[in-house]
Amino acid sequence: MGFSGEPLAVLEDEHVLLRPITPDDRAAQRAIALDESIWRYFVTLIQTDADFDAFFDTALADQEAGRRVVFHIVDKQTGQAAGSMSYGNLSPHDLRLEIGWSWLGVAFQGKGVNRWAKFLMMRHAFENLGVERIEFKTDVLNLQARHALRNIGATEEGVLRSYNPMPGGRRRDAIYYSVLRDEWPAVREQLAGRAVATAMSDRAVSGQS
Repeated sequence: MGFSGEPLAVLEDEHVLLRPITPDDRAAQRAIALDESIWRYFVTLIQTDADFDAFFDTALADQEAGRRVVFHIVDKQTGQAAGSMSYGNLSPHDLRLEIGWSWLGVAFQGKGVNRWAKFLMMRHAFENLGVERIEFKTDVLNLQARHALRNIGATEEGVLRSYNPMPGGRRRDAIYYSVLRDEWPAVREQLAGRAVATAMSDRAVSGQS
């Protein structure tokens, strides 16, 4: 079940389809995930099939437990798996959630997939789930992701220092962004009005959350 108790949604437009992951998506996602550049700013480093399987199993477990809503992303132009994004840190009482756990295969970066997927997820969260606040966070060092989040209208809120450990031993400073319900109409217009996805760099998407 979803944020407000309704069945998990399938989200789509002419560019992308997002549906809740299933065990059958493992092979398609693994086939595009084994490139270390995807995981540079991620809290999990994926280098081997076993690394990915553990990551995927966690996503399935989180979804089953209601901790996250994990979407499998299909690029409609090719019909292929493109990556994944999630709703997480769900707080129904506060009408708040986070969009993150975001990654795309290298072949789908810079193609607009990230922008369209985030647009669909934000639209569903504000217009169907009734949230008041959507959060994003990323590594303070991930300058491209920060630029991308500003370009979808998210407001930079601040840095939480030494937030969590990263692979290799560095402790990450996490930077938060948000979009609020009363800001959504302007953000929606900004995103929906772009025919060409140039404002949001998919190359930076991995590592949010």
